[in-house]
Amino acid sequence: MAAIEVTTLGTGSPIPDPNRAGPSTLVRAGGQSFLVDCGRGVLLRATAAGATANGLTATLLTHLHSDHLTDLNDVITTRWVTSFAPLPLRLVGPPGTQAVVDGTLAALAPDIEYRLAHHDDLTWAPPVEVVEVTGGVVHDEGGVRILAASTDHRPAAPSVGYRFEHGGHAVVVAGDTVPCPGLDELCAGAAVLVITVVRHDLIEQLGIARLIDVCDYHSTVEQAADTAARAGVPTLVLTHGVPPIAPGAEDEWRALAATRFDGEIVVAADLDRVEVG
Repeated sequence: MAAIEVTTLGTGSPIPDPNRAGPSTLVRAGGQSFLVDCGRGVLLRATAAGATANGLTATLLTHLHSDHLTDLNDVITTRWVTSFAPLPLRLVGPPGTQAVVDGTLAALAPDIEYRLAHHDDLTWAPPVEVVEVTGGVVHDEGGVRILAASTDHRPAAPSVGYRFEHGGHAVVVAGDTVPCPGLDELCAGAAVLVITVVRHDLIEQLGIARLIDVCDYHSTVEQAADTAARAGVPTLVLTHGVPPIAPGAEDEWRALAATRFDGEIVVAADLDRVEVG
């Protein structure tokens, strides 16, 4: 069994794609399961990967853009109604996460009321334990350690990336960010980097201002490759491509990264799996 297993549950962007769910990544290590971000369709993909809401050790948010937490309400509700005793959802995220959870629970208030009134064996509201972080160790149990560090996705700030360590191996799930010291810190000595990427060349051809300025706060394919090369990461996983990666165009994206990085390059599809150790 691999020391760490990474599954790209959702590799899409904010633009709906019939082949790609919203941004989300599943990390399994040491018998524990961690969900990073809760994009559109996350639990459908998690089910396909053999993971369940009530089996998650923790859920981690990289930042509070809507496309990364669209289905947080589904994770909260499904964990609640499929657990037969109070099972708090441990939710780690940047400052502001508690306010998002409070708003989500407020929106779910009628549903919560209906279910409590109807089910005799459901006598508690959805328990969510929020931990807001900007850096440091956020989990250290059962031989699995998770570290957070600040990334740069301004004005979506603070934002964080996460490093998962187990059995002498490490993987990094960066989320949305431009190159920055916090990301370099997380990647040092890691085996895998999972990171959002954009294509400047394709976006500029579209000539749409709202898309062009997306380039300001995401790593380009080349910048992601530079980050991996600088840190000596053997495997680079490109996800959440903007504009959406057209079927059959994966080699083109891979070739761009290869101009800066000579390791393994995965242009991720939903449910792709990378094993370490």
